[in-house]
This record gives sequence, structure tokens and C-alpha cells, in this order.
Amino acid sequence: MHNMDLFSQITEQPTNLLHRDGTVNYYGTLMSLSDANDYLIRLLNTIEWKNDEAIIFGKHIITKRKAAWYGAKSFKYTYSNTTKTALPWTEELSALKTMIEEKTGDTFNSCLLNLYHNGSEGMAWHSDGEKELQRNGAIASLSFGAERKFSFKHKKTKEKISLVLEHGSLLVMKGSTQSHWLHCLPPTKTTDKPRVNLTFRTIIN
Repeated sequence: MHNMDLFSQITEQPTNLLHRDGTVNYYGTLMSLSDANDYLIRLLNTIEWKNDEAIIFGKHIITKRKAAWYGAKSFKYTYSNTTKTALPWTEELSALKTMIEEKTGDTFNSCLLNLYHNGSEGMAWHSDGEKELQRNGAIASLSFGAERKFSFKHKKTKEKISLVLEHGSLLVMKGSTQSHWLHCLPPTKTTDKPRVNLTFRTIIN
């Protein structure tokens, strides 16, 4: 019995993966395999996916990766010099938001989704420090589909920390993480399957 208590404490209070300058908690999988499979199919089919756009060094780039932006209001969100207007919550996003809020104790009012069609698509080093985001607020990252490596790099020391994000799993970045660490999703040749990532955020008006 004592071991069960200990185990539940470990899973309820995940360890901070960063040992300095921020907090990143990995909760592992939040649901059964069948539920995760069901959510993946529903998200692929119900979200209004569009190729993401960026303006980098004055050049207009359309990514292979697709993205979508949803929220409690028609929030505007600007990154990579382009602006999105939030669509209203879908049934699936609303249910997942509630699940994550109950697990973490944080609240969220918006969600940026990314669809990576296969391992050749990834995300370069960046931090989420846009002015619309609540400063030092939590960003909850929920992953479905292909398991992919996710990496952090300290902006000053260049120290790296990596983990594999499982199908149906939750990772939460909070505190001063975005100020001190970059993160990326490196491309890989080990999978040709899609991954859907949901990052629940808090936009301030």
C-alpha cells in the first residue's frame, strides 16, 4: 500500500526536468491507448488545419507543417511576423482543456495546434515569449501520434536536455523557462507517421 502511495505521489507531482532557470514537468500519458488513438483521428479530421506561414528575413515562407489556433474568444496571436485569429473551441479541444486543467491546476484560454505529417517535419530552436502570452504562464503541450524527441537548450550555457514525447502524453513548461531555455522538435528519419501537438496557453488582452 505504501508503495502505491509513493507511486501516485510521483505521478501526481512530476519531477522538474530542468535543474535551473525554469520548470518543465512531464506527466507521461494521460489516457488509454484507445482514447489517444481516438483523439488523434478526431483531431486530424475536425481541426481546420492550414499550412503555417512565416516571414523570415523578409521572405514569405509557407511551411509543410500545418497549424491551427483556437480559443475562448477570437484572440489574435502573432508569431513569425504573421497573425492568427482564434477559432471557437471544438468539442475535443474543450474536453482536453478540462482534462489538462484538472491535472495541472493551471487554466488556459487558447490552444495552438501543429500537425507534423512525418518525421521530416519539425520545429527549429525557439522560445514562446510573444507579448500576447501571460508572462511566465504555463504552456501545456499534449502530444498524439508518432513519438518524437523534444529538446531544450539553455540560452547561456548551451546545456541540452531531451526526452521522447509519448502518444497521449502531457508536458508543461512554466515559470521562467521561456526566458532562459529554447526548445525544438528535431526532424527524424525514424518515423513516417503523423504527430499532432496541442499547446494550451493563456493569452492576456
